[in-house]
Amino acid sequence: MTTNIIIPTDLWEEDEETVITTWLVSDGAAVEEGALLAEIMTAKVQYEINAPASGTVSITEEADAVVPKGAVIGTIS
Repeated sequence: MTTNIIIPTDLWEEDEETVITTWLVSDGAAVEEGALLAEIMTAKVQYEINAPASGTVSITEEADAVVPKGAVIGTIS
């Protein structure tokens, strides 16, 4: 089963987009649920993205990409 890695929609209100500042894991890495995957930045605040499931990470949006709230930035399978 594949689980999407999604930019949260409920962490901030003022910005509709965010920047993926850093991936903390490599494409193809094995992760456990809850592991820190990436950091994102809005105009004012940096947030962390955690693994929603255990498995192998597949990155679809690279670091420095500007993405909207709710965007799928990778998967775990």
